[in-house]
Amino acid sequence: MEPVNVGIVGYGFSAKNFHLPLMKAIPDYKVIAILQRSEAPSDKSSIPPGIHCTVDYPQVRHYRTSEDFFADGEIALVVVATQIDTHASFAEKALLSGKHVIVDKPFARSADEADHVINLARNKGLIVTCFQNRRWDGDFQTLRRLVGNNVLGKIKEAEIHYDFENPPWLSSMTEKMYTPGAGMAFGLGTHSIDQAIVLFGRPKSVTGFFRVQRGIESEVEDSFTIILQYDGANKDLLVTVKTSVVTPMERQLKYLIRGTKGSYLKFQPHSTCVQEEQIAMGLNPLDLGFGVEPEEFNGALTTLTEVDHETQKFDELSKRFSGKYPTVPGRWMSLYENVAAAIRGLDELEVKPTQSRDGLRVIELARQSHEKGITVIWR
Repeated sequence: MEPVNVGIVGYGFSAKNFHLPLMKAIPDYKVIAILQRSEAPSDKSSIPPGIHCTVDYPQVRHYRTSEDFFADGEIALVVVATQIDTHASFAEKALLSGKHVIVDKPFARSADEADHVINLARNKGLIVTCFQNRRWDGDFQTLRRLVGNNVLGKIKEAEIHYDFENPPWLSSMTEKMYTPGAGMAFGLGTHSIDQAIVLFGRPKSVTGFFRVQRGIESEVEDSFTIILQYDGANKDLLVTVKTSVVTPMERQLKYLIRGTKGSYLKFQPHSTCVQEEQIAMGLNPLDLGFGVEPEEFNGALTTLTEVDHETQKFDELSKRFSGKYPTVPGRWMSLYENVAAAIRGLDELEVKPTQSRDGLRVIELARQSHEKGITVIWR
């Protein structure tokens, strides 16, 4: 099949370090255009890599205005890799110009804004999705496998963390007044909440605690705890989604899952998935060993269900397995492979925009809960 022609809106960190490396590794895509407002340098030999798209990708069309970019009839898929406050507006422009679109997270600044984009895509018969790449982190793929195979039994408690110790980007969080889309719930929380929704679905109620740990007075949280409660078959389930940014730890906690048949405890590497570090080092997603996490970060699994792998087996005497469980290799490429298949009608879209919309609704309810000091029922 002919590759899907791609146009990228924005040439910042996300485009250069996530989207472009992944798409370049997949023959289903051909990047043909980039929207970068800054003028192309006249002397490209004097410009270091990473500054301008015409230096790094001289064969790609460079547009400086959105009007010219979206008028390009050869672009079939638009990747929105811009600031949060423009995600929904650029997605709308892409859909109105007849193009499929993938939006960097967060999908929008509100659930209503997301619904507008979703309804427009439905009316146009086009695909819209969100770049929820953390579904393909190795440790989350491992957790999904354990849950899907009923290795842990009925899940009763789940903690999903995305923590750091004084990350460098804290210094750029200088806002004092809150505006929709600001704060770490919309940042790191967009990943963790999405994982909770994938595993357990839409909650019955949301309780939020927003905190500022970076040492300034601000309405914009850098840390939070969001508690999700459920009804029906999951009425006994308690899910905690959490980010903290100041506590020194030898290793930051990622998952603590408790079920009727077992538990899974996982700490994270320096970044939350080794793929991020490998891309930063210049590795190609097709390189041997890409996405493979060091064994020292394998999670601790205890289960009453029979499991075995190359190093340890189910103990017939104690009737349990207890030990390190290998992490599935991470593969962010799978997200883009799925989008290409969905565009061609060969597969169902994995990251449904309604799921990303529900994640935004969780954040909105958590802020309501924090401000009012109550648990908010999802209505």
